[in-house]
This record gives sequence, structure tokens and C-alpha cells, in this order.
Amino acid sequence: MEEKENFPVLGITEFRDEMQSDSNFQYHELHGKKRIEKPHKHDFFVFLLFERGNGIHTIDFTDHQVAEHQLHLLFPDQVHHWILDEQTRAYQIMVSKAVFETFANALRFSFVLYQHHPVMSLKPETFKWLFYEFKAIQYELSLSPTMWEIIRSRIEIIAQMVSREAEHVVEDVKVYHAKPILFKYLSLIDAYFKEQKLVAFYAEKLNITPNYLNILCKKHFQTSATSVIQNRVILEAKRLLLTSKHSIKEIAYHLGFLDLAYFSKFFKLQSGKTPREFREQL
Repeated sequence: MEEKENFPVLGITEFRDEMQSDSNFQYHELHGKKRIEKPHKHDFFVFLLFERGNGIHTIDFTDHQVAEHQLHLLFPDQVHHWILDEQTRAYQIMVSKAVFETFANALRFSFVLYQHHPVMSLKPETFKWLFYEFKAIQYELSLSPTMWEIIRSRIEIIAQMVSREAEHVVEDVKVYHAKPILFKYLSLIDAYFKEQKLVAFYAEKLNITPNYLNILCKKHFQTSATSVIQNRVILEAKRLLLTSKHSIKEIAYHLGFLDLAYFSKFFKLQSGKTPREFREQL
């Protein structure tokens, strides 16, 4: 499926100013009222640290209430938009996808876990140390010549601090430790959901029975193994419907549906709207 975006995927270079020449790292601050009404995607990773503020940050069609001392994570290809009030004071570090992937293991847990929990409330002490690292990166970026290895090291420290915080604030981490096979399941779905929509395919790769996988999902995710697959398909369908000019038929085919009518019925069953109704709501 050829790319023909309704509004383009924003690249990190589009945020570069004359003070920041590198295309792999960017630092920006958000002060006052900000409004992004049209959902869009980035091709880079974002750490967004809120000192204070109020409003709504919508990530992959889920609304998150903005508050003081929060960290928001945004991965490449996630759809987002926000409405932030005049009290907003936040700090943003952007990292190119290529660079981020070189030290992504510093996050420790599966990307899926963070994408399911993109907003973390921080203790004042944790916020203070993250804020220190953000401002240190701002300072390093202002120097000439810039020591890129120092910046990379500081961002890796931030990622490690985020992982430590996740241990305390994300309930799913307990599941990750108790049943890591479930997060392997989520990662496999992320890789194969367009082609494979049957639980048996994933169960075979995990060397367990479909029935046992279903039992684990119902116990720890409070939903069936099939629903986990379907939720990922619907998320991608929504992303494509809102951020591309592809026809609904093209999107259906891209997601592995050869029958447009079946795709439309599936989408409405899962979301309550037809693909056309969902696309036209904006």
C-alpha cells in the first residue's frame, strides 16, 4: 500500500531550529496554551515532561488528563493530538527512530507495555531528577561543538529512570514479571497481526496451547486472546482511517481483509461505527 498521507507523518527535522543542527535529537519547551486538533503521527520517539498544566493529550484514541509532574511517552507511528491550557509548562525531548533503537533496551520492558501506559504520574523527587536530565540535555545541545555521546548517555539515563518508575506505577509490570509469555504474545501480535488473526498461530510460536493462552489472557488482561488480536487490528485501522487518504477498501486489504463488507462489519462490531462513519467524524 503506497503512502499518501492525509496530513504528513511529521519528521524530527521539521522541528529543528538554527540552534539545533542535529537531526537525531531535539529539545523544545511548551509554555502556555497549545492546541493540536488534527490527529497526526511522528516518525521519532518523544519524552514529554509536564511540570504543570491541564488539558487532554489523546494518544492512540485514548484521552489522558494532563496534570503536574507527569511523563508522557510517544512512540513512532502512534497517533496523537492535544488541547493544553495556558498554565502549561512542559519539556520535550525528541529522538530519531534510528538512534532510539540503538539504546531502546534501556527501557527494559516491552514497548507494548509503555504504549499501553503512555502517561506516568511522578513523585516530586522523580520529577526533579528527570527535569535535571532534560535541562542538562538542553545545555549540551547549546554547546558547539556538541558532544553527542553525552546527550545519548543522558537520554539512556532518562530511559532507565522511566523503567524504574514503571516498576512502581504500572500495574502490568507485575504481569510482565509473573507471565512474561503474555508480553511475548503482544510483541508477536504487533509483528504479525496483519497476516495472522488466529490464536492458534501465536500459541504455536509460544509453544503453548491456544486454550492455555486464552486462560492467561482472561486472567491477566481480563479479555480473551482473540480480543487482544482484534484490538490491535482495530487500532491500526483507526490510525490509517484518520491519517491517510487510502480508500477503505485499500485499508481493509492492507490489514489482511480480502472482503470489504466483512472488514466493515468487523470494524463496526468492535468500534460501534462503520469505517466511513469513523473517518468522517473529524
